[in-house]
Amino acid sequence: MSWKLAVVAERCSGCKICELVCSINRFGVNNPKKSAIRVMVVYPHPIIRMPIVCRQCKVAKCMENCPTGAITTKDGIYDIDSEKCISCQQCVTSCPFGAVFLHEEIETPFKCNLCNGKPRCVEACPKNALLFLPEHVLGQAQRMTSVLKYVHMKEVEYVEKGERKVLRYADIEKGKAED
Repeated sequence: MSWKLAVVAERCSGCKICELVCSINRFGVNNPKKSAIRVMVVYPHPIIRMPIVCRQCKVAKCMENCPTGAITTKDGIYDIDSEKCISCQQCVTSCPFGAVFLHEEIETPFKCNLCNGKPRCVEACPKNALLFLPEHVLGQAQRMTSVLKYVHMKEVEYVEKGERKVLRYADIEKGKAED
C-alpha cells in the first residue's frame, strides 16, 4: 500500500514548525530555508497559509525532465541523487507545485523524501494540517469540506430538460414530510 503526505490547509496556523523539523532532520540545522516543506502565507485578507511539499506524483514531471536520471523512485518515494545531479534545475522549474527547492549553501536542488517513510513534519504539526495517509483515502478532507459547504447552501440552481430550476432546501424538507 502506498502512503502519501496530505495537506489540510484550513488547519494550518502558519507556525512553520514543520519547516524547522524538516531542516533539522534533513540538514542538521535550524534553518527553514533548508526545509523541503515551505509554508506560504498570503495576507492581509483573506489570510491563507498553505504548506508546499512534494506530492510524490505518479507521473513526476521533475523526474521526466531530469537529463541525468538523478531523480529516482523507491517504494513510490521520489528523491534526488546528489551524485548524479548536475544542478541544471530542470526539476525546480518543471514541478507544477513549486515543491523542489534551492539553497545557496546546498549544491543540488532538494525535495521532500518523506523522511524515508516516516515524515517528521507530520509528527510535529500541532494542528494536524499535515497527514500521512494511505493513497486510497487522499482527498477525503477536501470531499468533506465540499459536502459541508453544500450543506450550508440555502438553494441550488440546476437545469432540467432545458428549463432553469431552483431547488430550495425548505422544499426538500417539506417533500420528506409529505412522504
